[in-house]
Parts: sequence; structure tokens; C-alpha cells
Amino acid sequence: MRIASGALVLALAQLERGRGRGASPAARVITRAGWYSGSLLFAYAVAFSFAYVTLTAATGALILFAAVQATIIIGAIVAGERLRWMEWCGLGVAMAGLVYLTLPGLSAPPAAACALMLGAGVAWGLYTLRGRGSAAPLRDTSRNFACAVPPAVIVVLLAHSGLHVSGPGLGLAVASGTIASGIGYVVWYAALRGLTATRAAMAQLAVPVIAALGAVAFLAEPIGMRLVVSAGLILGGIGLAALRRAR
Repeated sequence: MRIASGALVLALAQLERGRGRGASPAARVITRAGWYSGSLLFAYAVAFSFAYVTLTAATGALILFAAVQATIIIGAIVAGERLRWMEWCGLGVAMAGLVYLTLPGLSAPPAAACALMLGAGVAWGLYTLRGRGSAAPLRDTSRNFACAVPPAVIVVLLAHSGLHVSGPGLGLAVASGTIASGIGYVVWYAALRGLTATRAAMAQLAVPVIAALGAVAFLAEPIGMRLVVSAGLILGGIGLAALRRAR
């Protein structure tokens, strides 16, 4: 439902935009590039979902973001991008903050779940690298979601015996697909056009901090000194690297 609702709202937005510009709404949706990026999007979503069945939040976040950072930075270096010393320092400070934030919840996780989360991180890293070349974020994200729907349906059919659907769960899945995923990923692809791969990688280190602050706001979880210190390290490291690149 998350992927399908995201695909639907993006298709409607693309259709409306095409009409507004006088373009034909029957533009090709399924392309080879769409299948490739859609497969990465699907791999990230399904691996992330099944991994978190048995992983704790702290362990999963640490594995996921470590894999994302490694994938993007390796891809950037292979593509010829070189980090300056201040960017290395900023990345190190930000990663230290991430470890400091998630380390207290670490335990010995199941190997299969770890492998799934590593796979999710690699998939999201590759998806991000592909997004840097997007000239039309809405169109490309719409194609990616459309191509991710068929394999998602196959997973649902294979797992039908364990399905459980409730009204609130369905509503949250649709909201996640239409707003957080569909519209959010369009914004992410648009932002990537102005970021180097390294800065895109470091910007995502802010996600665990944002998630923690969301838990404080919506779940009434207390703000501890650990959250304050780690948030300062992560955001400070991102700022340090961004300042060097801006100069």
C-alpha cells in the first residue's frame, strides 16, 4: 500500500503537470532506467521492512546508515570525486555522533536481519547516486514508484498467509506512501541536483537525529543529554564539510 499509494499520487501529479504545460499525458512511464531505479527502491523498502521485524531501532539505524555512507562515498570516489581534508573531518565527526546516538541500543543482531539491512542501505545509496543525474525529479520518481509496484505485489502474494490489515495501519501506510515517500522522494531527487555525492551522503546522517526529535514530539520521549550531544556532532560535522565545499 505504501508503494502503490506513492505511485498513484505521483502519477496524478505528473498527469496534472502535463496538462498544465499542454503536453501529452500519455508519455512513456515504463523505461529501462525506471525499472533499474524502481528495483533499487523496491529492494530498499522490502529489505528495510523485513529487517526491522527482528532488529532494534538503534542497531538497524547504525547498519543502514553505515551501508548508505559506504555505498555513496565509494561511488563518488569511483566517479572521480575527491574529498578534501575538512570534508573527511566533517564526515568523521558526523559518523561519531551517529555512533554515539545509536550505540547504547546495540546488541548481537540476527545475521539474516543484518544482511537485509545492509542490502537496504546499499540499495538506497545506489538510488541516491542515480538521482543526482535526474533532470526531472517528478517524472523520474513517478516512473521509479510505478516500476516498484509489480515486485511489491509479488511479495504481498507470497506473504499472504501472514498478512494483517487494520484501518489505522492502512491509513498510515497510505499517508507514508503519498507524503513521506512519494512527495518526499521527489524533493530528495530535486535536492540532489545541487549536491555532490559526498554532501548527499553526509546530509542523510541527520535522519536519525530528526527521527529522535520526532519521537520526542509525537511519542513524548524525553530529551536526554545524549541526544543533544549527538545532534550537535552530526549537524556540526555536516556543517563543517558543507562550509569547506562552499569555500
